[in-house]
Amino acid sequence: MKIGVVMGSTSDWGVMKAATETLAQFGVESETKVLSAHRTPAELEKWVSGLRERDFAAVIAAAGGAAHLAGVVAAFTTLPVIAVPIKGKTLDGLDSLLSMVQMPSGIPVATVAIDGAKNAALLAIEMLAITDASLKEKMDEFRRKQAEKVLASTLD
Repeated sequence: MKIGVVMGSTSDWGVMKAATETLAQFGVESETKVLSAHRTPAELEKWVSGLRERDFAAVIAAAGGAAHLAGVVAAFTTLPVIAVPIKGKTLDGLDSLLSMVQMPSGIPVATVAIDGAKNAALLAIEMLAITDASLKEKMDEFRRKQAEKVLASTLD
């Protein structure tokens, strides 16, 4: 199973690179696109509507400003969609966050923190790990190492 990663602009790549790197770290294949809900809606619909047939399990969608991308992606598929609000020049990304979490009933979009691309990838990996024992083991190891790091920390 693969994860689709889509962002509304190349300017989002600085944040979204963390999602693709995290997926790769766990051995999860991904496909990354720059498609706009407003400027390339036909191309977005074509890409999203073919994901299930191409063995994709979820989509991570990032956008700033009005942040419609994740909602539009969710309208075109029943695959899980994880939204990443991107911090913008105005309102520090709060506008994007609120746009993403206020999806209408019946079209769900999971939303992570502003610029939370790594957590979006981890959430997608956890979804895959429900049925993939190897990914579950990798996630368990990841969590164990996180705990060890915290427990080994000291205050100077």
